[in-house]
Parts: sequence; structure tokens; C-alpha cells
Amino acid sequence: MILMLVLFAGTQMAKAQLPAVTLKSMEGKEVRTDTLNLMNQGRPIIIDFFATWCKPCNRELDAIAEVYQDWVDETGVKLIAVSIDQAHNQNKVKPLVNQHGWEYDVLLDPNSEFKLAMGIPGAIPYTLIIDGKGNIVYRHNGYIEGAEEELIEKVRELVKP
Repeated sequence: MILMLVLFAGTQMAKAQLPAVTLKSMEGKEVRTDTLNLMNQGRPIIIDFFATWCKPCNRELDAIAEVYQDWVDETGVKLIAVSIDQAHNQNKVKPLVNQHGWEYDVLLDPNSEFKLAMGIPGAIPYTLIIDGKGNIVYRHNGYIEGAEEELIEKVRELVKP
């Protein structure tokens, strides 16, 4: 009975949809989070919650940056980095992104509305994979060196013919 509940809960989590929250890009353009899957023409999206002051977040995004173009070429995946820096720190996001050369779409979530709507606990980095239909199919908290390999394996499973 407990196993059935766990399996059912896992299935439900995998089918969760993105909530509707309006964020802004670094350029000030409004983006609705429930339409993020449309930004990649039905291919997987990785959403990575980070902050400028979070060293593990920066290491994770740096590690992915080294292989990101290969991932895009192989799977068509797109990474969207969501900064949870509060409003008074938002001016640090663009310089950090430029300094590291991250070629990701970056959205700003200064009040953590999207993060809270996703039910994400306090700790970051927090990474999600969204399938081409907008379903949340993978969640991961924290970063250790090499964790990006698990991430791309999950994406590869989604794009298998």
C-alpha cells in the first residue's frame, strides 16, 4: 500500500505543470513561466535557480557552460537560469552572467514567487527538467562536481526516439 502511494506521488510529481508567474528577463521583458516550454519548440528545458552570491550555483552553471553547446547540438535542450537575487542585488546579475560568459536565458525572480510556486525549498542551486509538453520530469537540489552528467542523461532519455 505504501509503495503504491509512493509510486503514485512520484507519477503525479512527474506530471506537474509549470505555474503561471510573470518574471522579467535581464533586458526587462516580461516572461510568463507557464509558457517556458514554448521557448524551445517542444524540446526539453533545464531550469536552474541560482543567486549571484551562491558559490555552488556559479560552479554548476560554469560546469554546464563548458558542455552546453554540445548538449544543445545533441539534444536541443535549452537552459533557463532563474536568479533569485533580491531587488537590491539584481544589478549584480548581468555583470556576473557576462563575466562567466553564460549563454543561457536569464530570468529574474526577486521575490522568489516562481521558486515558491514551484514548491522549491530554501537551498539552491535547484535544477528542474521540463519535457517538451511543459511537464516537470526531474528535480535536483545542490551541486557536486560531475552532477551535470546526470542532468544530461535525464535529457537524453527525453529525446530518445
